[in-house]
Amino acid sequence: MTTYPGAAAQLLTEDLLERFRGRAGAYDAANTFFTEDFDELTAAGYLRTLVDVRPGSAGGMARVAEAQRTLASAAPATALGVNMHLVWTAVAGLLADRGDDSLEFILEEAARGEVFAFGVSEPGNDAVLFDSVTRVERLADGDFSYTGTKVFTSLSPVWTRLGIFGKLAGEDGADDAILHAFIPRGIPGVDTLADWNPLGMRATQSNTTRLTDVRVPPGAVFRRLPVGPNADLLVFGIFAAFESLIASVYLGIADRALELATEALLSRRSHVADRPLSDDPVLRNLLAGAGMRATGVEAELIGVVRDLDARSDVGSSWFPRLVTLKTHAVEAAVEATMVALHVGGGSGFSAASEVVRLHRDALAGQFHPSTEESARATVATSLLGPPSA
Repeated sequence: MTTYPGAAAQLLTEDLLERFRGRAGAYDAANTFFTEDFDELTAAGYLRTLVDVRPGSAGGMARVAEAQRTLASAAPATALGVNMHLVWTAVAGLLADRGDDSLEFILEEAARGEVFAFGVSEPGNDAVLFDSVTRVERLADGDFSYTGTKVFTSLSPVWTRLGIFGKLAGEDGADDAILHAFIPRGIPGVDTLADWNPLGMRATQSNTTRLTDVRVPPGAVFRRLPVGPNADLLVFGIFAAFESLIASVYLGIADRALELATEALLSRRSHVADRPLSDDPVLRNLLAGAGMRATGVEAELIGVVRDLDARSDVGSSWFPRLVTLKTHAVEAAVEATMVALHVGGGSGFSAASEVVRLHRDALAGQFHPSTEESARATVATSLLGPPSA
């Protein structure tokens, strides 16, 4: 899918991928973290992907997008979990490539083996990055205290650096501000709840994280932003990295579902018509439709990561392109898994089947930012301007 051929093969061997695929069902059934996968990926240097080949002229975004797509075709939850670490390293690299080295420390720490995760999503906060229901208070000694609840904290069992943010009430007439910081594992006041029991993407172990008076020194606060939409490069970096790598994961699910659907049609026969199901025009058309949707997403993904690496100036079209890419990738995954279920026969409806697990994993995509309604609002605004009051 990329102008950097062989990138995924350099990072993920066939033997490695088959081991991941072989373990994915057990992780899902037991609702446990992908410990063995994580250990093997760490040993292979996979978490350093964007440290070794950075976004920019070296093609880091294209390389990691291809790798994540390939990994997701074998073990979607493993890919989605690792994604959160890779997103932070992608953000650091994208900013550095654009002249902002304020997050260079992320790449340096990732090179030393630190594992980064997101403590950003909050229940009831549909403003995502532009507001927070986590409360930040300034302490008498100048430190800050964070109190709030973060949900969907992927990599909960293994992260060593958690990115958090919260809202500091305006002081001395100043406006409220959003403070972004990283906290280390083991810091007092951080509780991980064992509450992850979802329909799909179970092995990510994206547990709820509760922050209670978590003390953060000023030096750990790496960004202070106004409440509300703003053009800070950090916002662009998080959005660009998250949407493109999320799309890579869901396109990988579509790839595998199409592969399984193709195998089913080639191997099954119609007793009534006495012919392979692959000759049935209705089923051929069904498979073709899902394949065309995935092909379109592939083209979108190639274009987006190419332009990110090239620092292409696409102006205000970045956000509509990114939300559209993510939305289309999730739709492609859901459609492909539905087709694979349909053509695979009754045996594929078993809860333990790979197709059923892929379908459940694909459904998780609707809950990642941007949601479909948010994406449509973004695109509508880009075309029509903001709605009138």
